[in-house]
Amino acid sequence: MSWTDVLSALVTGFSHLTWQSGFLILLGCVLIYLGIAKGFEPLLLIPIGFGVILGNLPLAGLSAGSEGGVINIIYKAGILTELFPCLIFVGLGAMIDFGPMLANPKVLIFGAAGQFGIFLTLLLALQFFTRPEACSIAIIGACDGPTAIYVTTKYAPHLLPAVSIAAYSYMSLVPIIQPPIMRLLTTKKERGIVMAYEEKKVSKRVKILFPLVAGLITMLIAPMGAPLMGMLMLGNLLKESGVVGRLADVSSGAMVNIVTLLLGLCIGSSMLAGNFLQWGTILVFLLGLLAISLDTVTGVLLGKLMRVLTKGKINPLIGAAGTSAFPMSARVVQKEGQKANPRSFLLWHAIGANTGGQIGSVMAASVMLAILAGMHILPVS
Repeated sequence: MSWTDVLSALVTGFSHLTWQSGFLILLGCVLIYLGIAKGFEPLLLIPIGFGVILGNLPLAGLSAGSEGGVINIIYKAGILTELFPCLIFVGLGAMIDFGPMLANPKVLIFGAAGQFGIFLTLLLALQFFTRPEACSIAIIGACDGPTAIYVTTKYAPHLLPAVSIAAYSYMSLVPIIQPPIMRLLTTKKERGIVMAYEEKKVSKRVKILFPLVAGLITMLIAPMGAPLMGMLMLGNLLKESGVVGRLADVSSGAMVNIVTLLLGLCIGSSMLAGNFLQWGTILVFLLGLLAISLDTVTGVLLGKLMRVLTKGKINPLIGAAGTSAFPMSARVVQKEGQKANPRSFLLWHAIGANTGGQIGSVMAASVMLAILAGMHILPVS
């Protein structure tokens, strides 16, 4: 092979590089930068960003849609089969401590309020998209990547790249999105309310029974969300049982890390210039941002109502932790509370609301699946 042939082969990729592909490759670099330099959810943004770069390389065959490509094989096996979201929920369950929520069950109401933005955004999305597409877009408001992927795979697979990128991006940007809304809707005096901290010990028996009882009840209420809820409660049972430490460690460690890596690569590599740089995709991102913002708004407004009803015993910021962005939302609440009053310690209460939001997001997704199945848009099976 001559040097001319070698040079020609090297130039081939550049000759097929369009400005759209170049733009997305640059965007992938930005995501990697945010993950490394700014620390915005590096476990998610670095694999996604690198996946965007790989998927948009001309002639490389590394996009999720390239038949026979290695990433396409992983994409079909892990995402289209809904395997990856379910495995991540096992790991998430093994990491979550429901103790703060069980010690203070009333915070569950914030987990419910933190899902209202999903349904409010759904009403708006229906003006621009079909019902299945609108549901897939609205679930971005759950601020839960695996749930968004699970729902979109069932409703509108063609929107999966946009929805999944939006869900994970906004989840990593919770520390930027939520604080301005929290400060806008509350006064400094309200943000500085000190909530009583009473360490109530939850017995081991209750912690073991919770995933069994709560899982059974929620899956009977909304059976279409059973794959996610079941895996979440399985992971938590592994953790709380205390007799399968190796399984709990693998679930919350090696397994969830491997799946997160592969999931990020697949999501990023499905973000292609040809189907991503469109007005419809931009609208998906705008509606997703609206959903998460409205979740925060409704949560804080409920917190303000609870402050009145309890005669000042509830800090309204707790409502913002009702989203499923665990544990980012709880950390944001703690940080904003301490800015207003250094003596305030809201993390324990916020974690309870945050874990309630995790359950609430799966329930919201289950309700949407059930409604569409009832409309015969989805098969019941």
